[in-house]
Amino acid sequence: MRKTSVYIPDGLKRRLAALAERTHRSEAELLRTAVDALVSGGHEPSPPEAPVSGRLVGVGVGPGPADLLTVRALRAVRRAGAVVAPSTDVAAAGRAEAILREAAPDVVVERLVFVMARDQAARASALAGAVDRVVELLDVGEEVAFITLGDPNLYSTFSSVAAGVLDRRPGTPVLTVPGVMAFQELAARSGTVLADDQQSFLVLPANESSVSAAGGALAAALADASCTVVVYKGGRQVAAVADRLREAGRLDGAVIGELLGMPGERVAAVADVAARPASYLSAVIAPAFE
Repeated sequence: MRKTSVYIPDGLKRRLAALAERTHRSEAELLRTAVDALVSGGHEPSPPEAPVSGRLVGVGVGPGPADLLTVRALRAVRRAGAVVAPSTDVAAAGRAEAILREAAPDVVVERLVFVMARDQAARASALAGAVDRVVELLDVGEEVAFITLGDPNLYSTFSSVAAGVLDRRPGTPVLTVPGVMAFQELAARSGTVLADDQQSFLVLPANESSVSAAGGALAAALADASCTVVVYKGGRQVAAVADRLREAGRLDGAVIGELLGMPGERVAAVADVAARPASYLSAVIAPAFE
């Protein structure tokens, strides 16, 4: 048996011990994993990026499966001095945190409580509190990574937080790290082509005004057979979405994905589950057929 001795500085030893405790793995296992990754890669690892003091970064962590978290996203959260995530309760891990915890259990996440109910005053108050905390972290020189499901630039709480931070702290550098969207994972899982070069593509939120009325935005979009229509975050509106699809002659071929990569996930034809309750975290694809 060949043995190799290495010198490990005290600071690195402390970080290694802390990582072993957080991940419930032995220090020896962690060292073997790190050495194997280096040797298998055949090249020196890139030096870690330095955090940028006072910068806010929105990081998309994908729709649910931990293996859809990008390398760039992992680098961003490991670089940041503080990682924050939306949650509905400070005692409960939100979806974005759960994904990151599976992919990178060593990263410490601070929860920011948001209100999802329709009470606008409560929602605004919670948002203001989240902005306050992010500003506090930025003011002490941290680079703050705000992790969010999917992509930070589409239907994400990050845009509201970033706007609040810039209002309070003009000139704050803000950047985003893109993430895989649920409709992309659903298309892959269901074998659905989203659009070819002769077709268009539209994403709609499943709010009551766009979905429930026969003359609403969803009905208008479905009238164009050359347009693939994605309906997002519409678990409560599945029956109404199915009605609009049926009226447009587009129920056949439409698919729904719910809680992708999470406990209770479901991928099914909309026609088969229209009468069943669905989670808020769902997406429907009605593919173009012309």
